[in-house]
Amino acid sequence: MTVGAYMPVLLLALLATVFAVGSVFASQMLAPKRPTAQKVAPYECGITPLDGGRQERFPIKFYVIAMLFIVFDIETVFLYPWAVIFKRLGMAGLIEMGIFIAFLFGAYVYVWKRKGLDWD
Repeated sequence: MTVGAYMPVLLLALLATVFAVGSVFASQMLAPKRPTAQKVAPYECGITPLDGGRQERFPIKFYVIAMLFIVFDIETVFLYPWAVIFKRLGMAGLIEMGIFIAFLFGAYVYVWKRKGLDWD
């Protein structure tokens, strides 16, 4: 392949970068700047991080659930390309994806049994 075949991809990457940087720059320039004590205070899932001048620890449960969400969200990222080329993969692709989904389902059952999804 020639470099010209990749030109649309490079142009799209450049356009996305310019849009992202431009959006951040525009929001910094155009946004009203009226900070209050409540707006600039740290916030973590409804827990006040500073109590009387001492720092308290955040429960690890919030982070574990966030990581589990990311793991199971990645499953969806792998399912989309597989669904697009499903017919070309044939039975081997179906078996491979079945193993992948079974592995993730096993992880889901493990987390469920360990009460990793309980929100107390």
